[in-house]
Amino acid sequence: MKSRADLFSFLDAHGVAHSTLDHPPVFRVEEGLEIKAALPGGHTKNLFLKDAKGQLWLISALGETAIDLKRLHTVIGSGRLSFGNAELMLETLGVTPGSVTALGLINDVAHRVRFVLDAALAQADPVNFHPLANDATTAVSQDGFRRFLAALGITPMIVDFAAMTVVQ
Repeated sequence: MKSRADLFSFLDAHGVAHSTLDHPPVFRVEEGLEIKAALPGGHTKNLFLKDAKGQLWLISALGETAIDLKRLHTVIGSGRLSFGNAELMLETLGVTPGSVTALGLINDVAHRVRFVLDAALAQADPVNFHPLANDATTAVSQDGFRRFLAALGITPMIVDFAAMTVVQ
């Protein structure tokens, strides 16, 4: 699994400017409001899910976005969704509960995880994610985030969670 230093080297190698703020661990979106207030841009919540067919999913959305997990499977074309367990999370994304992040996709070399991006988060600039652990927040531009995903060979499914529809 890649470390924080490996992640930053990857970002640097792909011309993705980034800045990181170290802080006490944050486990839920509601925590660390003072940290978020000091950082511009979109702050994220990230859900690691598994569907009834065994497919793994990572949802990255703005922290305030409401996500209807009971209906989402009909929108994204999955089986019914539930939260993925800590073992699968560590095995595929290299993170532990409370540290789920789209930047963890760097560890999914087998492309087992399908990535869903909130349409509102896709408009935020910069975007803020944990750099593989919840004791720091890393900001990258929206363009830089897209370059990161492209370098990994990932095209996100973009979902408007308010309308419950795939927009891209």
